[in-house]
Formats: sequence, structure tokens, C-alpha cells
Amino acid sequence: MSQQQRLSSLISSVYDTALDTTLWPDVLAAVADFVGGQATGLLVKDTMNKCVAAHCHARVDPHYLRLYSDTYSKFGPVATSLYCDVDQVVSIPELIPYEEYCESRFYQEWARPQGWMDIAIAVLEKSAAGCSCLSVVRCEDDGMVDDEMRRRIALVTPHLRRAMLVNRSIEFKRAQAETMIDVLDELAVGLLLIDSNGRIVHANAAANQILDTGDVLRSSTGRLVVSDTHADHALREIAAVAAGGDAAVGVKGIAVPLTTHDGERYVAHALPLTTGARRCAGTAFAATAAIFIRKATLDCPSAPEVVGKTYNLTPAELRVLNGIVEIGGVPEVAAMLGVADTTVKTHLRRLFEKTGTNRQADLVKLVAGYFMPLSS
Repeated sequence: MSQQQRLSSLISSVYDTALDTTLWPDVLAAVADFVGGQATGLLVKDTMNKCVAAHCHARVDPHYLRLYSDTYSKFGPVATSLYCDVDQVVSIPELIPYEEYCESRFYQEWARPQGWMDIAIAVLEKSAAGCSCLSVVRCEDDGMVDDEMRRRIALVTPHLRRAMLVNRSIEFKRAQAETMIDVLDELAVGLLLIDSNGRIVHANAAANQILDTGDVLRSSTGRLVVSDTHADHALREIAAVAAGGDAAVGVKGIAVPLTTHDGERYVAHALPLTTGARRCAGTAFAATAAIFIRKATLDCPSAPEVVGKTYNLTPAELRVLNGIVEIGGVPEVAAMLGVADTTVKTHLRRLFEKTGTNRQADLVKLVAGYFMPLSS
């Protein structure tokens, strides 16, 4: 099987986890094989308690997993280091000097006995409460994390993010349901199934309510139309490329911000329906993608980048915003970013102007409205 075929098969399996979370161990094992690692897991960092939990994992010895949960989760490089950017792939030497890592209790008592040499880490989501990330272990026989491993992880992580976001949006908890559509129709979140031309082929009750108001979304001669031009283009593009398979969707529309005329904010997530366990719904309705739409409230998970897109923030402004949310004060953010206090204050003034806020606390509240930490 070629690398592209392996990637397409892997991405298809990743999206199936959006409907059935019991598939994660097998999917994570496949991720490890594809990127050139041994063990792997989805980790969730709790900033307040300064610890990390392995919510899903593959090929980790149960004995060492218990030790990690009971003792070593607080000593590892993920728990003790600052955040990285979402989707950025880093390894141990970028989080802590490698010699220092090798002398640490985490390595000497936990990682070394397992033969672990290096760990690739990719942050999938961030919030004020913590972050979730993919970790892939390199053993001594594999060598250190290299550029090829980073490249392959970067091909997979956008799809992991989308699958996690969609799973939480639909709150899928009935794995024994006979059909996906029977469950999705009962959701409080708006669900639209669209074909490759953007035609609405199915809408649940919540989606019909949104369409009836005609503010953020509407139907025009049977086609989905989004009030915001950029969001409309993004969702149409997803529907069109999804017909080519899961891999074709790439990073498009992982989280698409939507705004009503009176300023209410929504977030849309897209799930391809053309391959894997999801194709039964796509085939039944001639649909290529499912669009999930929710109001941006405290119980609505989304990626931090949605805030940046919504308010047209520059990368520098978004970094300062994340720093304010995660750390707090201007001096601390300046130290983290390695810039002068005056630089942070300049970006902060622009953030206030763009978001219509006046205080740092208002910025934290605004970001909280776009994100919910990863649930167990």
C-alpha cells in the first residue's frame, strides 16, 4: 500500500471516531505506525492541577499507564512546559534541554525503563483550562523525532481535531443505535446534510429552526446559503471536495465562525460522509458532508483559531490573546513571548478595539464562550 493510500485509510478511520469513540485505540495504533512511532495517546493537560491525563492510548503497558496516572503525569514535559501553537509538532528537546530531561525523575523512573527515547507532541486544542494533544513515542531503536515524522504527524492532526470537535458537538453516546441518522435527528445541535453542490438533502429539527430564522443560514432554491460570504465559501468548498474522500478535505473548515446580523455568534463543524462507517448516511441521502451548527456559548467547544478568524486578529494579536487567557498579566505574557511589555500593551489595545472589550477579564470571558475543555 502506498503512503497516500495508507494516509487516506487512516483519515477515514479517524473520522469514524467522531461517531464511535471506542475506535480510538485502534486508530491511535494506526497513527503510530503511519508516523513512525511506537506508543501513542491523546493527552489532556489540566492547567489548574498541573497534571496530564491519558484519555485514549495505544501500546502503552498497563502497569506503566497506572504509574503515569498515579505519579508521573505531574512530572512529564507536557505538564511542566508552556503551550505550543495548535498543530505545531515539537519534541522533548524543544520543551526542555535534553540532558536535563534525561536526568529527570520522569525519564529515569518511567520513560527509560520502557525504552522511550523521544516524544513527538502536537497540540490539538487549547483553552484557559488546559490543552489536548497527540503524543507519539520514539523508542531507542527509532531514534529521535525527525523531520519526516513531523511531516507525517502534520498530515494527520487536522483530521484528529475535526473528529474530536464533531464528536463533542453531536455528543454521540449511543454506539448501539441502529442507524446514525436516527440519533442525529434527535440532537439539539443543528445538523445539515449537503451534497457536493451545497444542496440541502436533510436537516434535523434544530437546523430547520436556524434556517427558518434566515439570519445566520438560509435555504435558497434548496441550497445552503450562509450570510457571511467567507463562511459560505468555506462550507461550499468542504462539500465539494468531500466527494473526493476524507483526505481531500484537509484542513478546510475545521471550525467555521458564523455571525448573525445582531451579533450572535455560531460555530460550524463539517464531517465528511463519503467513506468509512459514515458512508451509510451519505449514501442514504446522497450527501457528501454533515454540517453541525451550534451557538458559541460556554458549552460549545471550538478551536482558539475561531476567535482569531471571527475578529480578524493578526497572528501576533492571537498569541497575545492566548497568553492573556492562559497566563494573565502583561509582564508574564511578555516574558513568555520574549518581547517588551510595551509590545504586548500595543497588541492588547488592538484586541480591545477589535473585540469591543475594555478589560483583560472581558477577553477571557469572550474566549470562554468559544471553547469547552475536552471531556472525559
